[in-house]
Amino acid sequence: MIDPKKLAERFPGDFTFGVATAAFQIEGASKADGRKPSIWDAFCNMPGRVHNRDNGDVACDHYNRLEQDLDLIKEMGVEAYRFSIAWPRIIPDGTGPVNEAGLDFYDRLVDGCKARGIKTFATLYHWDLPLLLAGEGGWTARSTAYAYQRYAKTVMNRLGDRLDSVATFNEPWCIVWLSHLYGIHAPGERNMQAALHAMHYMNLAHGLGVEAIRSEAPNVPVGLVLNAASIIPGSDSPADRAAAERAHQFHNGAFFDPVFKGEYPKEFVEALGDRMPAIGDGDMKLISQKLDWWGLNYYKPERVTDDAERKGDFPWTVEAPPASDVKTDIGWEIYAPGLKLSVEDLYRRYDLPECYITENGACDNTDVVDGEVDDVMRLDYLGDHLDIVAGLVKDGYPLRGYFAWSLMDNFEWAEGYRMRFGLVHVDYQTQLRTVKKSGKWYRELAAQFPKGNHKAG
Repeated sequence: MIDPKKLAERFPGDFTFGVATAAFQIEGASKADGRKPSIWDAFCNMPGRVHNRDNGDVACDHYNRLEQDLDLIKEMGVEAYRFSIAWPRIIPDGTGPVNEAGLDFYDRLVDGCKARGIKTFATLYHWDLPLLLAGEGGWTARSTAYAYQRYAKTVMNRLGDRLDSVATFNEPWCIVWLSHLYGIHAPGERNMQAALHAMHYMNLAHGLGVEAIRSEAPNVPVGLVLNAASIIPGSDSPADRAAAERAHQFHNGAFFDPVFKGEYPKEFVEALGDRMPAIGDGDMKLISQKLDWWGLNYYKPERVTDDAERKGDFPWTVEAPPASDVKTDIGWEIYAPGLKLSVEDLYRRYDLPECYITENGACDNTDVVDGEVDDVMRLDYLGDHLDIVAGLVKDGYPLRGYFAWSLMDNFEWAEGYRMRFGLVHVDYQTQLRTVKKSGKWYRELAAQFPKGNHKAG
């Protein structure tokens, strides 16, 4: 176990330590106070989509336990809280009337954080698209980008005076590929053309969102949170290196290139462009507006080799075996150096602003025994990855903060409630919260830093 006090000495005094959650994963109260269904509410009710047909109706009951959970965050000693706002609470039909009760809830959340000295890092979209928009095509329809723009303006008009930072989207890769090509997340599409339409219209929504945020709250730093793949070729052969480059274009470039270069990757477009939607005049300029910061979510590396037989579609790669059998309980390879490789590669390729590690953590399903959760694997995972972050800071990379995923165990999307990522254990029957060993370690680390020294951007 890494000594948290010694680890803290390697970070600058204005480095931000926080915890992260997402609305659908913790809030529950899925029908309360005017909220209407999202695509995830529908997805959960379809047999075979989510483990055990688990759903977000109750989740961690955060909506009703807000004050208790904000006290918990304060007790964790962290400086910042990264949370998402549920579009179905704010504009329940996606377009049309604004639901004041939904805005009231986030007023209470933001004000509660401020009263406790906790900085607010809001994410406007963490996957819970209002269900009615699915009838218009969801993210495969250009109109959804403009519906998002209005939603962003509505939220920032109400909350922008008290937010310390805002992100337009969380993990475009999941919104596009995992949800529209691989079919694992809502809406469960398995179609390349649909995915490519979702890709461009989500990118466009990001650009429209940046514009909306700055029009309503010009002093709030705005960014985008990306789960960039840390791509490692399976060998040093030219074929595998070329495969890794194609994998970069597909998994990272489809989102980084339009935002930070104003274009889509060359090979990517050559291979798939005939299935792309029409790109409107001014689209790329909107998408590539300069950001104040960006967020990186990292959990595991992606090892690839060349698919010599070209069995599938671009990027023509196959998964390479992991370097070791050391995995988290969800089956993901543990490889902290992958975080270093990713940051170094992305700053080499792009002119990037300052960065926050907006999610990092491990699935460790250790349960409560005699009132304690001895989640040593998660604790070691966090220590090893924070060791990498400290090294990157020393090397001059502009990393400004780190958010552990997650504050508490929660609804883990297609995995339901069987996978636990929290620093705090949640008993879903009683809603009892128990701070785990990893949470106590993280609390000791955060305690080494004075509060209120830094603001995003």
